[in-house]
Amino acid sequence: MASLSSRRSVMTLFSAPDCADSHRVRIVLAEKDITVDILNINPDNKPEDLAELNPYNTTPTLLDRDLVLYDARIIMEYLDERFPHPPLMPVDPVTRAHSRLALFRIEKDWFSLVHDIEHGDEATASQARKILRESVLSAAEVFAVKPYFLSDDFSLVDCTIAPILWRLPKYGIDVPEKQGKPILKYMERVFSRDAFQQSLSKVEKSIRP
Repeated sequence: MASLSSRRSVMTLFSAPDCADSHRVRIVLAEKDITVDILNINPDNKPEDLAELNPYNTTPTLLDRDLVLYDARIIMEYLDERFPHPPLMPVDPVTRAHSRLALFRIEKDWFSLVHDIEHGDEATASQARKILRESVLSAAEVFAVKPYFLSDDFSLVDCTIAPILWRLPKYGIDVPEKQGKPILKYMERVFSRDAFQQSLSKVEKSIRP
């Protein structure tokens, strides 16, 4: 691996190829067409550089010159502010606050379940899978309100939801056509975006051949 100093002129993302948090950052990078060096990290064999940069030794981790950021949402909001076009958060403070609340709820309610599915024991994973399916389906009416999640415009909220919906087959979760029609339409709309397709790693592409 090249030394850290040789990469200082290029924005670098340490990304796990099958990590929902890394994926949502990659979607933002693709949506904004940001030039970045994406380093696919093996979670079982992480480079020493990562531990030196991030005390938690986690992905995603973003290196932008002398700035090091970790935590997916912090990275996403930084990218949206540093590269304002196209905007992925509302300008209005009240609407922006609603978006941040939606992000918080998705992380707390859905990403925590994904963690249990991927890292819990069999009983924990089975229960989390059931709860996630019910939670996704119960949001069908919300997905029907606007083209994107409670918005006419694609946003950081969609960047956060999309990696989980993309992974539903991997988690053994189905979306029935009748009950989940608005969700399926939303998925088709988001998954067909050029930036979303560009954001996918080889591992992620194999989830939905």
